[in-house]
Amino acid sequence: MASSPPRLPAQTNALPAPLYAQVKQMIAQQIRSGAWPAHYRVPSESELVDELGFSRMTINRALRELTSEGLLVRMQGVGTFVAQPKARSALFAVNNIADEIAARNHRHHSRVVRLAEEAAGAEQAQALEIRAGQPVFHSVIVHFEDDVPIQLEDRYVNVRLAPDYLKQDFTQSTPYEYLTRVAPLSEGEHVVEAILAKPRECQLLQIERDEPCLLISRRTWSGDRAVTLARLIHPGSRHRLEGKFTT
Repeated sequence: MASSPPRLPAQTNALPAPLYAQVKQMIAQQIRSGAWPAHYRVPSESELVDELGFSRMTINRALRELTSEGLLVRMQGVGTFVAQPKARSALFAVNNIADEIAARNHRHHSRVVRLAEEAAGAEQAQALEIRAGQPVFHSVIVHFEDDVPIQLEDRYVNVRLAPDYLKQDFTQSTPYEYLTRVAPLSEGEHVVEAILAKPRECQLLQIERDEPCLLISRRTWSGDRAVTLARLIHPGSRHRLEGKFTT
């Protein structure tokens, strides 16, 4: 769908709001009215400068703030798009990301960045309750909702509990599906942090380096044996965690 040239009312410059706030209002109105639906490509900074006659600094600030507020998604080297309402995950549960995406009537696909055997470092060895230097399986996978990357999964796996891990095609299934089949989950541990992703992680998630992310550090056990250590990174503008508890 081609972008309709955004236009501000003729009296806009007379309004007391700062110019960047006026641009934000215009774009937000386009989104809330449905004129620019989810995944719609927003005109570039240069196009908005030409159309609106404002400075690039003004346009850039408006787009940055709308991205921080979750209305827009900026993908490095691709462009700026209207955000899909944030994906939700249960804070206290371990779920299959493909199932979560399908439940929202969207399409899941993945890109396998790394799938290999390595020697466990001190951190991985401690988490998996093995000796440093012992072999572990390491996978790095980017999960997409439709065509938007929403999770970077960096996982280490105990080779004794999942011996065929490297033989799996994780573009057709997920590590969750294989691991729950061969080493059923009995216990899990979550630590949630707000972080700035590393440059390579930003590149894989197609986000700017200053975008806040949610990091879930997860360990899981099957019986009394540690199965995996995973770092799950979600762009903050595309994801939120929810939890429910009773007292």
